[in-house]
Amino acid sequence: MEPLSSTKHNNNNPAKPSSLHMEAPAAEASPLRKIMVVASIAAGVQFGWALQLSLLTPYVQLLGIPHTWAAFIWLCGPISGMLVQPIVGYHSDRCTSRFGRRRPFIAAGAFAVAVAVFLIGYAADLGHMFGDNLAKKTRPRAIAIFVVGFWILDVANNMLQGPCRALLADLSAGNHRKTRSANAFFSFFMAVGNVLGYAAGSYSGLHHVFPFTKTKACDVYCANLKSCFFLSIALLLTLATVALSYVKENQLGSDKGSNGASEEEGSGSHGGMPCFGQLFGAFRELKRPMWILLLVTCLNWIAWFPFLLFDTDWMGREVYGGTVGEGKAYDRGVRAGALGLMLNSVVLGATSLGVEVLARGVGGVKRLWGIVNFLLAICLAMTVLVTKLAQHNRQYTLLPNAHHEPLPPPAGVKAGALALFSVLGIPLAITYSIPFALASIFSSTSGAGQGLSLGVLNLAIVIPQMVVSVTSGPWDALFGGGNLPAFVVGAVAAAASGILSIILLPSPPPDLAKAATAAGGGFH
Repeated sequence: MEPLSSTKHNNNNPAKPSSLHMEAPAAEASPLRKIMVVASIAAGVQFGWALQLSLLTPYVQLLGIPHTWAAFIWLCGPISGMLVQPIVGYHSDRCTSRFGRRRPFIAAGAFAVAVAVFLIGYAADLGHMFGDNLAKKTRPRAIAIFVVGFWILDVANNMLQGPCRALLADLSAGNHRKTRSANAFFSFFMAVGNVLGYAAGSYSGLHHVFPFTKTKACDVYCANLKSCFFLSIALLLTLATVALSYVKENQLGSDKGSNGASEEEGSGSHGGMPCFGQLFGAFRELKRPMWILLLVTCLNWIAWFPFLLFDTDWMGREVYGGTVGEGKAYDRGVRAGALGLMLNSVVLGATSLGVEVLARGVGGVKRLWGIVNFLLAICLAMTVLVTKLAQHNRQYTLLPNAHHEPLPPPAGVKAGALALFSVLGIPLAITYSIPFALASIFSSTSGAGQGLSLGVLNLAIVIPQMVVSVTSGPWDALFGGGNLPAFVVGAVAAAASGILSIILLPSPPPDLAKAATAAGGGFH
């Protein structure tokens, strides 16, 4: 769930407030230093996400899950996002704890992340302790422990991020300049976390810092993953503790009538889950601009998710020619992919601070989103060219066991692959900002509140992710395995998203241009 901000009741129909509406308590904007401290939590969260994206797909295959079915593991992310974010957002809006509305959820989310990371890192060891045979390729008990930990991790991350963004909006108190700064700092710290996470994932000797991580059931790759997660836990808990200790919240009064919660529960709830009653009610009230935004966002994430899911696997398999669990080529490719993701994050961070300038330069927000979607389509299509060049120039060395080990690709091929990772940081920065800002603007112009409007937008993100998670593995297998078929579908979806963005997506109203900048972290 994205940040909530103060909105006004619809005076024309006070008896039936919008299902989207939730008014935050009035407050004075907090100093910028407090906003920066809260925004820094994004670095801890994103450090863990970077490790997930760069290392976990190869890790689950090492545990014995075939490539075709690895994508199903990632279903937990979109499912938890679809269920957890609306629930946490709804209840954090109404939390009357003496510690504040958002801080209890942030603290609980950080603790749950630590528990989940422990289960993931020690899945192989716990599986062996409970009876897994290390001589067999598949380790069912380790896989079960990993899946439980992974689902907890995604639930905890969603539980943590939504209230963190909402707290930033609360601290900004409707001040556009503070909101713009808050989103800019949040994006900046996301990039910092990405750089740190991908740098840790690309370093193969980190297990030497924690020598106890290498065990009979956990090889060097697994030990490096454990070590990375230890750093992730330490960073997140440190940043969350500092933020929650330094930044205080006022307790929300027990009388909900002042903010419209009681009215909402009476008009928008369905049974025992009023947040979903309001969410489903929101669809009936959506205006045409919001529907177009949902369609463009949906296509955009159909394009993104295959690459985000299998980027390091593509480097290990297609570019470096390696096989999971055989030789060193695949591990080299995964580490090179982590380096590419680190470069991607550097570009993402720089671009996120210059979105306003880019939007002005190309003539508006929607045109910028369309252009970068075409750039995304070109980059995804170029993965086919890089793969073919790598295969054409592949050379092998004969190992003592008569196994032919692929040599690393030529420098030009590796440079081309890393260049794709880097350039993709530009459209990714736009994807992380413009859709949420436009959702905020369109909900404001229609008289709806922003909290559940952004929850509706979240559905346009998680549903495509669920579809890709279910279909990408079998789709790739249909064409003989590998990652290219899903990447090609992503290129087509990105091109369609760019066309619809430029042709159908409305431009923000001129009088809300500064609100767009505020909601999205710096653009006009």
